Amino acid sequence: MVETCLFPAAGYGTRFLPATKAMPKEMLPILTKPLIQYGVEEALNAGCRTMAIVTGRGKRSIEDHFDISYELEHQIKDTSKEKFLTEIRNIMETATFSYTRQKEMRGLGHAILTGETLVGRNPFAVILADDLCFSEGEGVLTQMMRIYEKYRCCVVAIEEVDSHEAHKYGIIAADVIEEKIFRVKDMIEKPQKEKAPSNLAIIGRYILTPDIFNILRTTKPGINGELQITDALLELAKLGRVIGYKFEGIRYDCGSIDGFVRATNDFYQRMQK
Repeated sequence: MVETCLFPAAGYGTRFLPATKAMPKEMLPILTKPLIQYGVEEALNAGCRTMAIVTGRGKRSIEDHFDISYELEHQIKDTSKEKFLTEIRNIMETATFSYTRQKEMRGLGHAILTGETLVGRNPFAVILADDLCFSEGEGVLTQMMRIYEKYRCCVVAIEEVDSHEAHKYGIIAADVIEEKIFRVKDMIEKPQKEKAPSNLAIIGRYILTPDIFNILRTTKPGINGELQITDALLELAKLGRVIGYKFEGIRYDCGSIDGFVRATNDFYQRMQK
């Protein structure tokens, strides 16, 4: 039912300068794979076959990564190194990739609205590649697909955060309707600690219904003058049409140096087992 996954990937990645001066933050590697490849693999495992990527200036390497490199293929053909391309070849054979450019950075809501031409009038998933998720069982997006199939409305992945970190996230107020499942009543983007309605934060996994685009078109800029997806989702939450899902797994904030290093260390330790 949800066949397309949208990847907003136009941000500058300023927290990783100078590394991201000429290299997209989505291409930063955790061990031998770039962050965006982990996200694409999660989307594939959840049943998505169309990857819609919103890029910007200086992001060409993302397109190149999911394309054939004839020179490289020729150089390693019939050698022991050829096996290192098996995973990316499988992705390229299974998924279809489409791209559009976000001409100016005006927030996540604007990035998602920019992707409308790629998504069309169908429900779609959204993955923020710098929120790297790991689960011993089903991937986070696969878990969310089951929630969407049951409730047929927008689904956001949530996790508990320390109160002093509330200003980094969209924070929800919600009622429990099942174990780990919440009906969202209110949400605030990056509130101060004393104004946060709970400690439940939205992380970079969404399943959105196509009516979000019309709402985004009329949503006024919010915090930092940006078009916030949280503000648009609030309109649907008032109608009882947003579900928060407290997912099973670990989320690494790879948009921060601490989270990136933690993910690298953890993935390396798992590889050694």
